[in-house]
Amino acid sequence: MNIYVGNLAREASEEDLRAIFAEFGQVSRVTILKDRLSGEPRGFGFVEMSSPEEAKAAIEGANGRQLKGQSLRVNEARPREDNPDRGGGDRPRRPGGGGGGRRGW
Repeated sequence: MNIYVGNLAREASEEDLRAIFAEFGQVSRVTILKDRLSGEPRGFGFVEMSSPEEAKAAIEGANGRQLKGQSLRVNEARPREDNPDRGGGDRPRRPGGGGGGRRGW
């Protein structure tokens, strides 16, 4: 089961998250998302637990817990939705290959 973890401090590491969630069961994967351009953490990540029971216990036990001075927001991850403003979906492209936007590509 995939778990969303929000309100992460910039200093928080994947190892920090793994240690917290390992208290509730087997952690399959930990990912903290980073900005593509700057490489800076985006303030949220995902933890995948091996069983739904362990994941539910982790959600209840880790939600609101302090990590590096921040109170974690933890809940079940929802499937990602296509966002047409971010290039997803099936909106037509501009003629000439430009995708519009401020960057000009």
